Amino acid sequence: MAETGVGNAARQAGTRQGIIILAASVMPIMAIISLVPVLPLLMREFASVEGSEFLVPMALTIPALCVALFSPVAGWLSDRLGRKTLLVAALLLYAAFGIIPWFLDDLFQIIGARVALGIVEAIIMTVATALIGDYFVGERREKWIALQVAVGSIAAIALIAIGGGLGELFGSRGPFLLYLVAIPIALAAATILFEPEVKANDAGLAKPGFPYRAILPLVFTTLGVGIVFYTVIVQLGPILELSGAVSPGIIGLIGAGTNLGVGLGTFVFDRLKDKAGPLLLALGLAVAAIGYIGIGLSSVLPMIGAFAILACIGSGILLPNMLTWTMRRLPAEMRGRGTGMWTGAFFLGQFLAPIVAASAMQATGGLANALTVYAGLIAIGAIAALLFARKPTFEATT
Repeated sequence: MAETGVGNAARQAGTRQGIIILAASVMPIMAIISLVPVLPLLMREFASVEGSEFLVPMALTIPALCVALFSPVAGWLSDRLGRKTLLVAALLLYAAFGIIPWFLDDLFQIIGARVALGIVEAIIMTVATALIGDYFVGERREKWIALQVAVGSIAAIALIAIGGGLGELFGSRGPFLLYLVAIPIALAAATILFEPEVKANDAGLAKPGFPYRAILPLVFTTLGVGIVFYTVIVQLGPILELSGAVSPGIIGLIGAGTNLGVGLGTFVFDRLKDKAGPLLLALGLAVAAIGYIGIGLSSVLPMIGAFAILACIGSGILLPNMLTWTMRRLPAEMRGRGTGMWTGAFFLGQFLAPIVAASAMQATGGLANALTVYAGLIAIGAIAALLFARKPTFEATT
């Protein structure tokens, strides 16, 4: 079907609107990444709480599950209520819920605040992504999608460092101060963003049914991409220790490299975005498969680190490709709902990645064996995508 958007709207979006959307998109990433440096402090602080070895890490990751669960609802609301007001309200609530743990000493209350944070994160991520589709059309849309992924990956490097610095200054609650940055972003969004005119353009027209047959396969594929994307990131420490003991500093350095690898992958996507769809899915999966098999078969740190970065380059191709492919298949008036489903699938992959990895390690007898099995499955996916891309009936812009 043809591209839809606001290209014919009276008001055109530009760089200012794009930058605000990118800044808002970093907030859900910050919710977890900024707390990673103080995880040991939190573990020691709540060591006397029964089940703390499970509950403290859950306090960090529970927002991702909330994003997965509530993104479809957030997308539906944004289609019904509009984007701008919902995004501004969510950013203000993000700051409010985010800072609450600064004042709390009870682990269960902190988890409750993190659940509320995750719900508003679902709104922020879904609406920000939908606005990219609303504001920009064609190659400009693909450019901003690639930038959204690249900026998130690069921001993660800085956020870990800033979170660590705040932890040094203020202890285990220090990184929670970062959530207040959502307030100026909300004010900028209220001033600079505008409500897309898609709803007004479509007023009075019969609405088609939601294209489940076109979107659901992409949503389920995105779930798998999310697991591929986050397995290397979540398991990076154990992955590097396949070569022996590794210092936290080295893990942090190579972790920065993997995030830069994601950014490099988005650059590759940007260069090849006219082929977005199954062809770039096949390319991203092939690169990731080489990275995974290289990790599984290597035993020296430089090689393991290099293959981990290569796997993340593949992930950097995969993520914007799946979002672009999904955007192209969504009618404008259903873009919020569709991007909500997509966002939910990706964040569910983030939540499931460590669970699936643990199960795979138990079934295969270790991390290296599990990653080798992953590589085989990813390679099969690459071949299937390539065969699908060669189907004469496939249209890349549908």
